[in-house]
Amino acid sequence: MATTSPAKRATVYLDPMLHRALKIKALETSRSISDLINESVRFSLEEDRLDLAAFEERVAEPVVSFEEVLKELKKHGRI
Repeated sequence: MATTSPAKRATVYLDPMLHRALKIKALETSRSISDLINESVRFSLEEDRLDLAAFEERVAEPVVSFEEVLKELKKHGRI
């Protein structure tokens, strides 16, 4: 695990097929199911953080409606 503090225990209910796939991947990669789940959650949260940062960076940009974009694309012969 990548953390230095002690791990926290949680009960998570997984779809049976997902659990089976995790067990197989854990065996094939010599990693624990917990390690695989922690990595996946970290990845998902980092993706969210990056998305939120991108929204913050673009907050000052003008809002353009879908209809306006279509009109511009048609005007320039792109659709």
